[in-house]
Amino acid sequence: MELLGSTVTTSCAHPRATPSDFLPAISTMASSYRARFPHYNLAHGLSLPWRPSTYYRVASSLPTLAPYCARSQKVCESTMLPFVSNRTTLFTRYTPDDWYRSNLTNYLESNTSRHNSERLRVDTSRLIQDKYQQTRKTQADSTQNLGERVNDIGFWKSEIIHELDAMIGETNELTDVKKKLERALMETEAPLQVARECLFHREKRMGIDLVHDEVEAELLTEVDVILCCQERMKLHLDKAIAQLAANRASQHELEKDLSDKQAAYRIDDKCHHLRNTSDGVSYFRGVERVDATISVPESWAKFTDDNILRSQSERAASAKLREDIQNLLVVTANEMWNQFNKVNLSFTNRIAETADAKNKIQVHLAKILQEIFQTEMTIESIKKAIKDKSAFLKVAQTRLDERTRRPNVELCRDMAQLRLVNEVYEVDDTIQTLQQRLKDAEDTLQSLVHTKATLEHELAVKANSLYIDQEKCMSMRKSFPNTLRLVGFC
Repeated sequence: MELLGSTVTTSCAHPRATPSDFLPAISTMASSYRARFPHYNLAHGLSLPWRPSTYYRVASSLPTLAPYCARSQKVCESTMLPFVSNRTTLFTRYTPDDWYRSNLTNYLESNTSRHNSERLRVDTSRLIQDKYQQTRKTQADSTQNLGERVNDIGFWKSEIIHELDAMIGETNELTDVKKKLERALMETEAPLQVARECLFHREKRMGIDLVHDEVEAELLTEVDVILCCQERMKLHLDKAIAQLAANRASQHELEKDLSDKQAAYRIDDKCHHLRNTSDGVSYFRGVERVDATISVPESWAKFTDDNILRSQSERAASAKLREDIQNLLVVTANEMWNQFNKVNLSFTNRIAETADAKNKIQVHLAKILQEIFQTEMTIESIKKAIKDKSAFLKVAQTRLDERTRRPNVELCRDMAQLRLVNEVYEVDDTIQTLQQRLKDAEDTLQSLVHTKATLEHELAVKANSLYIDQEKCMSMRKSFPNTLRLVGFC
């Protein structure tokens, strides 16, 4: 037959084992209950309480004394009597001792259960209090750790902000110096163009003045100096551009780290101020098993420290480059300005030399012109003298010709004849001498005219050189930028 219940026990109570010869379980009396009534079939409407299904369904919710059922079953089986005699044994199968022992056992079990329950309550109360204190301490430790974490984040955030401000300032200063360098580089184009224009114009000098003089050498040196300065400026400009890129990269890393720190600061500060009574607290099942961390405190601090150290290193390099650029601007400005003054001094000396040569040529030309005039006058006087001597020659020759017509012995070589012959020779020799002198004078005049032409050409050459050096070149060199513009100031 199916048992109707089981023994109820607790985890902290350990009841004594019940003797096997104690009262049998109630469930074993089922056969005796059926034996009290005559054994004949009843209608279902009159025998509803005795329906087995209904009986078992009702009795299944009642506790049973399972440990005491074994002996009852044995007694029932051994003392089973016919239906009529079992009615008498139904009321006489337990003794008073059994009844007292049963009650005593129930009392003892009640005391044991109660004591166990009291001990459980006390232990539970103590456990609840201990766990409450432990939980509060754990929460306080977590709050303290969150506070320390917020302080750490605040410290590194302030360090990042300080370094970021310094980096932004350094980047702005380097940008300003870079702009100065660009302006200075642009300002060097005008002096370079002027120097090349001067060389180009001086190629238009003529004749002997097309000489590789000190001015040309200084101009070529000036071109080389400006080109060298431009190369150094371009090199430092490239360095400045690369350094600005490195500064902006470091600044970007700092800004990104600062943004992360600010977000973490807000989150941890919110967590630090959360309490049991705060709004927004809820259950998030399984969140403690999710490990989304990617760093430890050492690597976390090292990451920010590395960013700051990298920024400081870039900032130091930027400051050094900025100082180098400032020194370069001063040095290049002094070099170009000194060379500019040297070229101007060479131009001044060359212009003075050319002007002095021109003045001397003008003096010599004036003398040559005077000499030409004198020579022309001499030629005229020689021609006049030759013309005058021709009359004397004609008279002497006419006299001789007339005396050749004397008759006979009258053709005498007398003193008059000899004197006339000598006169003709003397006048003719004088005319030949004068003609030779006229030729010499004309040759001298031609030489003077050639010299005059040469001097006039040289005078034109010197005038052209003076025009080129003084009017064209020196007028262009007045636009040479000053030192402030050469160092990048507007």
